[in-house]
Amino acid sequence: MSDRPLPGRRSVLRGSLAASAALTLPTALGAAPAFARSGRPVAGWGVQTGDVTCDSGLVWVRSDRPARMIVETSATESFRNPRRLHGPLLGADTDFTGTTRLRGLPPGEQIHYRVLLADPDDPRRTGEPVTGTFRTVPVRRRDGVRFLWSGDLAGQGWGINPDLGGYRIFDAMARLDPDFFLFSGDTVYADGPLAPTAALPDGGTWRNIMTEEKAAVAQTLAEYRGNFRYNLLDENLRRFNAQVPAIVQWDDHEVRNNWYPGQVIADTDTRYTEKSVDVLAARARRAFSEYYPVSTLRPGAREGRVYRVLRQGPLLDVFVLDMRTYRNANSAGDQTVDPQGILGREQLEWLKRELSRSRAVWKVIAADMPIGLVVPDATEGRPNFEAVAQGDPGRPLGRELQIAELLRYIKHRRITGTVWLTADVHHTSAQHYQPSRAAFGDFEPFWEFVSGPLNAGAFPASALDDTFGPERVFVKAPAVSNVSPAGGYQFFGEVDIDGDSGEMTVRLREQDGTVLFTKVLQPGRVGQ
Repeated sequence: MSDRPLPGRRSVLRGSLAASAALTLPTALGAAPAFARSGRPVAGWGVQTGDVTCDSGLVWVRSDRPARMIVETSATESFRNPRRLHGPLLGADTDFTGTTRLRGLPPGEQIHYRVLLADPDDPRRTGEPVTGTFRTVPVRRRDGVRFLWSGDLAGQGWGINPDLGGYRIFDAMARLDPDFFLFSGDTVYADGPLAPTAALPDGGTWRNIMTEEKAAVAQTLAEYRGNFRYNLLDENLRRFNAQVPAIVQWDDHEVRNNWYPGQVIADTDTRYTEKSVDVLAARARRAFSEYYPVSTLRPGAREGRVYRVLRQGPLLDVFVLDMRTYRNANSAGDQTVDPQGILGREQLEWLKRELSRSRAVWKVIAADMPIGLVVPDATEGRPNFEAVAQGDPGRPLGRELQIAELLRYIKHRRITGTVWLTADVHHTSAQHYQPSRAAFGDFEPFWEFVSGPLNAGAFPASALDDTFGPERVFVKAPAVSNVSPAGGYQFFGEVDIDGDSGEMTVRLREQDGTVLFTKVLQPGRVGQ
């Protein structure tokens, strides 16, 4: 648990949240709940909030039929004198999902909300309200900030196992009462079909809840939507979503393993009849925008972007990267000139510009892939690389050139308080990057913390690339590949910024909340 007592910053959702969780769960195939014959819309997939600021937040819901989304907010759970907002009409064009932006909220306050779904033809006919809560971003430094991060949900054949209680890690995270959750990509495994059962090394059997869309790789828009809907069958996740707002990014498995723009799937991969990854990515992006409340994406729209900055008060800005959409092709990574890199030129210039503008004490760079860990890509039959590092410990090459440019910029602009958080590699670790150990030395020291998976196969620790001089200070990973969640090795991280001292405490935790590693960072330094 935390090294200091948790402040009572969020009232416990007793009756209201229990009522929400008790709503009839959608059936395994996503059909309407049985009591929907009453003619009233049902929000059986729960509610969630995203991209909360000091005075606003996005509220999400999904209906089982066409409905008008209505959101009521209150300062208390009693909902006396609630404020009512009429949201969008939910229809088939967005898979009956929708978001409503709440504006004019008081900063640093607990907001209670409930979502009602109304019959479009008779607004008086509404379904049972679904209730949630979140805390707006404080404007006072002394309030502090606490958040969690992790990634990789339902991968490698390990889905919702009712025998284990489903995604139990979300209950452990909820007990820490965070201000928000940074979901660091691989939010679904659209390329990872599930089977009803899987054999475990101890002779036991893993059992998955199954849906039609999880029985094969996703290719159609409906199949991608079904992958996002699958995770919401888990009661732990729905309960967590109703209590903790999220900042969400994506990586590869929302589309297909190790994908990049322009990729064409080889004919030897007979699972896919659609061979254009760009077509698949467009469908996946649309489903992603429909199932997560992201301020820079509009459900059903083609425009928008995943990368963005979320201001979390005087102590913290979160820079959410998209290391997937604008990258060049995976390769050996030995180019001496690589202007596109892993971010694309436009996103890199945006990041540099926003880092320079930031006045927050801490600048968290939320990367969906690690910087100095070698992540091979053998999907195309060649020894390519998937992330930034390519195993050559010498001067920057390939995508490393773009990261070197960014690190040099941070140093020479004397930008303080940068910390990198990521997931992707299915183990947890802490790396300290030091120019005195590096082949490229024109940067200030920094930390990179890795966490995950949430509910997926765990894998051995990745090799390090010495180009930027990483030292692995801590790691916990299995010795063999694809250890199931039943075997442990499921992780999340915690960041706790003290409002008085400005110190950032980073904790790496196991799935039950046990602290494995703690690092305290001091504010106001260019590098440490």
